[in-house]
Amino acid sequence: MDPGLILLVFLAFLFAWLLNKVRRFFRLGAVGYAGVMIVFVIAMLLIWGQHMR
Repeated sequence: MDPGLILLVFLAFLFAWLLNKVRRFFRLGAVGYAGVMIVFVIAMLLIWGQHMR
């Protein structure tokens, strides 16, 4: 398995944990939480795609 992909999965879990803390602080609803996660996934895929070139 690609080490970069393993790092991205780890960063995704770390980001999700931090986002959960931030969501509680700002009292984001489910739609806001889902929106932030979708933006994060798209950004990580773009970064990973640039790395693979």
